[in-house]
Amino acid sequence: MLIIFDWDGTLCDSTGRIVAAMQEAATQLDFPVPTDAAVMDVIGLGLPEAMAILFPALESGAHDAMRERYSACYRLLDAVPAGLFPGALDVLADLRRRGHQLAIATGKGRQGLQRVLAGLGLEDYFDASRCADETASKPDPRMLHELLLEMGTGASDSLMVGDSEYDLMMAGNAAIASVGVSYGVHSPERLHRHQPLAVVDHLAELPVLLETDALRATRPAAP
Repeated sequence: MLIIFDWDGTLCDSTGRIVAAMQEAATQLDFPVPTDAAVMDVIGLGLPEAMAILFPALESGAHDAMRERYSACYRLLDAVPAGLFPGALDVLADLRRRGHQLAIATGKGRQGLQRVLAGLGLEDYFDASRCADETASKPDPRMLHELLLEMGTGASDSLMVGDSEYDLMMAGNAAIASVGVSYGVHSPERLHRHQPLAVVDHLAELPVLLETDALRATRPAAP
């Protein structure tokens, strides 16, 4: 099976740094400073889409300035990359031993993802990845369609794992089964609206879940 993970808030414990960088960038540019909840709500989207939601009154040129300043602030805060959630690397290693392919579908830009993967020594750990600045932002399914094409895998033999509504909406739009994680940016109640196969409290539950007959029986067929 191809297991596709979101990055921020699902594998990587980076939510706090994203919030802090967004608020610092707004402060430096004298823009309205978004609340923690407002920033967390858009994590997972591409930066252009996130800026349009967070700063609807600003013109496009101001959005460009905000994206540049946010990226600079985040690089400074993330000079030593945020680590994976406890136990996440063990789960990834277990899935690889079981013969699953691993991929990333993230709202990060390519440069940012490659920087953090290199910093964590995970450059060659995933079989494929897609970033928001090289395809359509979540919840558009194009990111997943491209990963399936690259890996030669069908939707019915794939699974999306994420912490946001955008992840699960994207999976649904691609007719791919999904699993939510409860410890990320969106509440379990919000995740359950998009009919994931399960919402888990820890990634360690995922390998066991993959072996259950109930999960196999409820995975959607490809369109």
